[in-house]
Amino acid sequence: MSFDFEHAVTAPFRMQPGLRKLAAGRPQFTPNRPQAHHLREKLAVFWGHAEAALLSEAGFDPLPALRVAMAQAATEHPEALAWAEPGRLQAHWLGWSATEDGTVTALPGAVPEVGLCLAALPSAWRQAALFALAVQEDLAIVDGPRATLHWLAVALPSHWAPAEKIGRHFAQVHAPVADNAVLVAAGEHLLKLVTGPQRWERFVWNVTRHPRLDAHPQRMSASPWPTDLNEAGLTRQTWFRTERQTFIPLPAHGQAVFTIQVEVQPLALAIDSPDRARRLHDAVASMSAAVLDYRQLSDAREPLLRWLAHRAELPTAAASA
Repeated sequence: MSFDFEHAVTAPFRMQPGLRKLAAGRPQFTPNRPQAHHLREKLAVFWGHAEAALLSEAGFDPLPALRVAMAQAATEHPEALAWAEPGRLQAHWLGWSATEDGTVTALPGAVPEVGLCLAALPSAWRQAALFALAVQEDLAIVDGPRATLHWLAVALPSHWAPAEKIGRHFAQVHAPVADNAVLVAAGEHLLKLVTGPQRWERFVWNVTRHPRLDAHPQRMSASPWPTDLNEAGLTRQTWFRTERQTFIPLPAHGQAVFTIQVEVQPLALAIDSPDRARRLHDAVASMSAAVLDYRQLSDAREPLLRWLAHRAELPTAAASA
């Protein structure tokens, strides 16, 4: 996983920006192979729910930002992607290319489902959609001076609806987040920071009972945690969901391309050492009631803490501390 567990899972848990400078040479994209889980789930969303995943403010031109992002991905992964003037993206591993006017061309090894999906989209979205399919990351374009989201290609959201965020101010986007005072207060400064010359990354995590990458609230089960959840049940039906978020700045435009890489692992695989179990235990134990409710963990808190305490070899009294 690209998720930095030791950096991100800390106690006491706080809802905060958590930005750190991106190390030189650290990639911001991960290309998809034809059988990649991310590609399969993204294709399903673009086929059935494109209008809820591919969104743009009226009159906004995403091309300057997308050109920078596509060139960045091609530089990082030349075996998978190529970006050439005048505006042609080649996704070698998927076997398709697309130009800015929406012309799509098959390459050797073309994955049929990708071509069919692109053909069903409006021409203005085809190149961006090919880029979004070619990498694991979801994409957004943020505006620093206005503190808003201009454009989204988000197929794998974590319990939020992209259509409710487009064109909204940072404070409005994060209004539903529990204990959000620090995050919202830092919002305008944060967006000015990430649209400056420095590149940044941050990490987000949750424990969930949903194994899919696509966690749009209207496309996932709303069933609660089982009332008889125990330690054995946790190992069978609980997952560790993470996001690595990075920012590709366009200082001259006051914009940044925001990348979101979602990964989901069975909890028992992700928490593979006593140290990780202890870190996660202490973080969950320190969550406020509002945060637990927002993260849909209220009903799972006690059995989760017992399971983590056992895995961390903590004293029994610490299990529900």
